[in-house]
Amino acid sequence: MKALQIRRNIARFGAARVVGAVSPSGATKVGPLEYRTIEDPERPGDGWHRVRTRLAGICGSDLSLIGGRASTYFESWVSFPFVPGHEVVGELVDGDEAGTRVVLEPVLGHAARDFPLPFDGARPADGDDYAHLAVTSQDGVEPAIQTGFCCSTGGGWAPWFWAHESQLHRLNLPINDLPDERAVLIEPFAGGIHAALLAAPIVEGRANPVVAVLGAGTMGLAAIAGLRRYIPDIRIVVGARYPHQRELALAFGADVVVTATELDRAVRREVGCHMLGGGESGALSSGADVTIDAVGSSRSIADSLRITRPRGRVVLLGMPAHVELDLTGLWHREIDLKGAYTYGTETLSDGTVTDTFHLAIDTVTAVEAERLLSATYSLDEHLDAIDHAATAGRRGAIKIAFDLRESN
Repeated sequence: MKALQIRRNIARFGAARVVGAVSPSGATKVGPLEYRTIEDPERPGDGWHRVRTRLAGICGSDLSLIGGRASTYFESWVSFPFVPGHEVVGELVDGDEAGTRVVLEPVLGHAARDFPLPFDGARPADGDDYAHLAVTSQDGVEPAIQTGFCCSTGGGWAPWFWAHESQLHRLNLPINDLPDERAVLIEPFAGGIHAALLAAPIVEGRANPVVAVLGAGTMGLAAIAGLRRYIPDIRIVVGARYPHQRELALAFGADVVVTATELDRAVRREVGCHMLGGGESGALSSGADVTIDAVGSSRSIADSLRITRPRGRVVLLGMPAHVELDLTGLWHREIDLKGAYTYGTETLSDGTVTDTFHLAIDTVTAVEAERLLSATYSLDEHLDAIDHAATAGRRGAIKIAFDLRESN
């Protein structure tokens, strides 16, 4: 089949890193991503389903990899050559359920690797030992953190791929009630909601709690929606770079939305604290109880630390990769720096135990998340698609996806 594939090629990764600093589309041309005919992946074993791709989103982690900017940390957590694509709505191909629409929970967890679950009912990303991700399973599934980075399973940037039963969420609603354009946002919304819920322990019992969100791309907007829906009694203050992002942040439940450079002053007004020093480097004497950094750069992490109150929490939702950071403020203010990679089993404030994907399915419908899907492309239009996704903010876009419905 014809698919987009990434092969291990150091020269191409290096070229993409150099060219990508000037031109995202140029990086794609010289980089490791190729549209080519590949061999069909073999069925990994029992419990695996063939899934036909309908829509597959382009994620920030995909762009980092294609542009040669991904951290070398992941070298032991991927297996080449692989087909990217982990934000997927598709349909089952074989058996009695053929035609049933599904959403992929992409982490290749314990069940997919024939490992015992860390606890009854655990989701793929649960557990405190990632050994199963870094070894070849008994069925021959190569090491990888998730579908879209694994040579054994395929990925969503292809007409079809393999998914384990533990990774699939069946969509039982008619397509008119849950269109594909909404369903393809479920996976990123699950990530944003997981980050939002990490604020809950910090704001519990606080008077007039404030949560700041830095960045309002797909993940930042998903976090805002999760905060408003599942931690309702908080003030949400958002810093967003572009006007269309600020409009959507308000629509998704933010109380105060400002430009990214004004976020420190907005937080200061909310909590009534002092700004130390001056200009862009001045830390706040107090600050937000929690700051969710949905950007993941050296600058954004530094900004998050200086606007978060002592003994507050910074949640890294944006993938940081290589950063240079003065951690004095983290030490002095005793701030909790918390990563938010995926999703899993969640406990809500009322004691309800559920999984993040169920929350995301409810949330994308509540906010009509399909409004974030700005454009779709066919696989053979991947150069334009990647360029659009890499420059989405300044082009007034949010989410870009591949549409394989007609080609299938």
